Amino acid sequence: MTSPHRSPSPARPEPHAAGGAKTFLLAGTTVSPPPLSPGLHVVATPIGNLADVTIRALETLAAADIIACEDTRMSRRLLDRYGITTSLVPYHDHNGASARPKLLARLAGGARVALISDAGTPLVSDPGFKLVVEAAEAGHKVHPVPGASALLAALVAAGLPTDCFLFDGFLPPKGGQRRNRIAALATVPATLVFYESGPRLAESLADLAERLGPRKAAICRELTKTFEEVRRGDLPTLAAHYAGVEAPRGEIVLVIGPPLEEAAGDAAVDAALARALRESSLKDAVAAVAAVTGRPKREVYARALAVTEGRSGPQPAGDD
Repeated sequence: MTSPHRSPSPARPEPHAAGGAKTFLLAGTTVSPPPLSPGLHVVATPIGNLADVTIRALETLAAADIIACEDTRMSRRLLDRYGITTSLVPYHDHNGASARPKLLARLAGGARVALISDAGTPLVSDPGFKLVVEAAEAGHKVHPVPGASALLAALVAAGLPTDCFLFDGFLPPKGGQRRNRIAALATVPATLVFYESGPRLAESLADLAERLGPRKAAICRELTKTFEEVRRGDLPTLAAHYAGVEAPRGEIVLVIGPPLEEAAGDAAVDAALARALRESSLKDAVAAVAAVTGRPKREVYARALAVTEGRSGPQPAGDD
């Protein structure tokens, strides 16, 4: 969907809305934000604790000509907390088709438009993707203003591997589709992260436990809020717990560890030893293969002796 005009000609920035100078409150002090460049500013907002907002986010929201948000009532709480008077306009899944052209027209006029979601970073399981795509295609600058994210907060608190993870949003609400989705993700060699609602948590955990087995997991609920809770355990244990209690309230992030590693079979160990022994001493080869396969050194040593004693036959092909 390419715009007929790739890069709009420079436009005179929109004048700020009436009502005086743009300001915000920081620790009880009235602060004037620095000038803001025209374009679409995608601003992360707190996921619960309003004190988690960044100074740059406050500067951006205060200096913007308009703020597009999911729910004006939710967003007004944040703006009121920091004395920001910038006008709010609703932008969500239900009105996006009609609201987007108006926002793009403002951008074409040189406006500074801020985009926020109800909580966290926009575009992460929130509306906004189409607006960013169309704004970029029209040649408007898109400025990311990073900050809070329930996804990253849950990864930090879960105590599970973070070097490689896959975020998959919300699991499908219907049982059959949900189980198919879990099956498709079962072999992904990474920590899995989902958002989930309280009423569906028990059913989702039951399906996850059935298809993923006893993987370690964490249920992170109401992160950064007064009743923040992180419950850790394996999937069957967590599924049993939530099956027997009332559906939890609040925002929930499900973090599930990667697939459990199975010890390598004898054939795989023997093949690894044959390769290692061509370039290393017996001691070094045993140590290396034990580390890679997870097998005890005593077992690997015994198999190494068997491999060296049977070397009269053809040698395994190299890996070059």
